[in-house]
Amino acid sequence: MTNYHGIIGLSREDITPPVGIFARNWGAATHDVAAGVHMPLTLTCITFQTDKNVQPLVLVSADLGWWKSAADEKTLRQGILQALSLPEERLMFCLTHTHAGPSTFSEDAGKPGGQYIIPYLQQLQEKAVSCIRRALADAQPATLTWQYGSCNLAVNRDFPEPGGDRLVVGYNPAVSADDTVLVGRITDNAGKVTGTIVNYACHPTTLAWENQLLSPDYIGGMRTVVEAATAAPCLFLQGASGELSPAEQYSGDTSLADGYGRQLGYAVLSVLEGMLPPDTTLTFTGVVESGASLGIWKKTPAPATTTLLAEMTLVEMPLKPMPSLAEIEAAWATCEHHVIKERLWRQRGIRKTVGEGTVAKMPLWIWRLGNTILAGQPNEAYSLLQQELRQQLAPATVAVMNIVNGYAGYLPPSASFSHHSYTVWQTPFQQGSLEQLIHTAITISQRMIQSA
Repeated sequence: MTNYHGIIGLSREDITPPVGIFARNWGAATHDVAAGVHMPLTLTCITFQTDKNVQPLVLVSADLGWWKSAADEKTLRQGILQALSLPEERLMFCLTHTHAGPSTFSEDAGKPGGQYIIPYLQQLQEKAVSCIRRALADAQPATLTWQYGSCNLAVNRDFPEPGGDRLVVGYNPAVSADDTVLVGRITDNAGKVTGTIVNYACHPTTLAWENQLLSPDYIGGMRTVVEAATAAPCLFLQGASGELSPAEQYSGDTSLADGYGRQLGYAVLSVLEGMLPPDTTLTFTGVVESGASLGIWKKTPAPATTTLLAEMTLVEMPLKPMPSLAEIEAAWATCEHHVIKERLWRQRGIRKTVGEGTVAKMPLWIWRLGNTILAGQPNEAYSLLQQELRQQLAPATVAVMNIVNGYAGYLPPSASFSHHSYTVWQTPFQQGSLEQLIHTAITISQRMIQSA
């Protein structure tokens, strides 16, 4: 359990788009637009400062899927940075990765319901700025306490197809999954809980092509459970979930997502219940001789640290041989198979994001809050990223986030490139890119930990 003490602000905005917006997130879908709302989509913000007069670190979580356009993401993020006069290393805009959200791709404007997309992106920027400003205005001295727990919602989803030679995206009971959940609890100086943070790695793919409702997927149900118990906002951070998902998924049944949310929510409450009070640790105080020799541990003061550090770096990742943008667009224009056409449309967005060269420079954000490291990056890394960082950086607490400030593709481990799988096919990055990211993240984090 680790603690950080500083000036912390929290705020939330409803970012549910209009019903009827283009929301075709699945190649297998037969509908194009959202027909209703299962649960509101939200944007939650937490700001961290050592003093009210210094620039904050701004952590944002939005119930959105992924970015198909680097230009759209850059427009949003740069607008936020400019409005708040922030350098780019001080903002992490994280997506929860729901697959039941609206399109955020301005080039979908010509599709059914696409007329809502560009206005929605503009409103999203305005609401993000408003939310951050409100969090800063309301910020108060508080302590953030972290503790690990576990939840078995996530399973491995690289399943060897029976009778085939490929891995399909579905539950593989033969391989264990990273079940770690990291919970942060924010308490004011009176000891009242004012917010929570949940970092967990599991694809929100419960609701799929049969679902026509806008939804945060299981994340909404998790927040409902946690917020009812704490009476405080809960911010969710999607972990390194490249190969992780619920076992039963691809459903149109919102009650399945709600149940998964409760499962994770109760795991979070269990962690919260087991936390010590802020600024407290257990210390061995001696032995009492009884029928056995009894070691006595008691609560003792453990003042939280106040260190805040932020760094952004670029990680060079070699690209696989890929068709050019012109070739992809030509193939898309003549394709009549709606599933293949959707794959080409996504590949087009990836090619535009990484460029026409042989190397892409992918950003990596590393923050230090007290003795905790937060690592955010834009791609869909496999859980090896968070497992390695937790192991190499211990005893520091580590939160790892996918789909932060952008998106390009998957980051499978090197061993996965010997498999015929969607994630290897989809990624624009060469074998070894995930390992390069891990090495860079560990190097920067270790330097940060040793710096103060």
